[in-house]
Amino acid sequence: MKSNSMCFDFATRGRVAFIQSCWHREIVDELRDSFLDTFSTLDGRPVDVFEVPGAFEIPLKAQFLANTGKYAAIVAAGLVVDGGIYRHEFVASAVIDGLMRTQLETRIPIFSAVLTPHDFRSEGQPDFFAEHFIGKGIEAAQTCASTLAEYSKDKVALAE
Repeated sequence: MKSNSMCFDFATRGRVAFIQSCWHREIVDELRDSFLDTFSTLDGRPVDVFEVPGAFEIPLKAQFLANTGKYAAIVAAGLVVDGGIYRHEFVASAVIDGLMRTQLETRIPIFSAVLTPHDFRSEGQPDFFAEHFIGKGIEAAQTCASTLAEYSKDKVALAE
């Protein structure tokens, strides 16, 4: 069983990585701050924060960080906005596909808080999403912490 437990070794690593895109920073910062506040109450690991220009750059940074072997988990945060052209759908799809591929290849859990709102430009929507991202940061922290706790428990069970 020892070889099976190796897949859970990441859960005992001492750090978590948080990657955020800088586009719409004022909104994504809300998610980051709520994630950091909540995660610190749930898990004692420090969180290293990394910034990339836009959401499109998140998967490559996630892959690089996952391959360092330092991180128990990676959280990705961004906002992909429909600016009136179809490009946002391709960007959102590329980001999610890239994160999933990285997660499967590296066996490091990656949590996506990269959101693509259907309607961002209408009156009041940016304010709504700033508030919405606070809740998403809390949800991401809870999910990350509970997943790592579960994998840690599974690793112990497999090692026995």
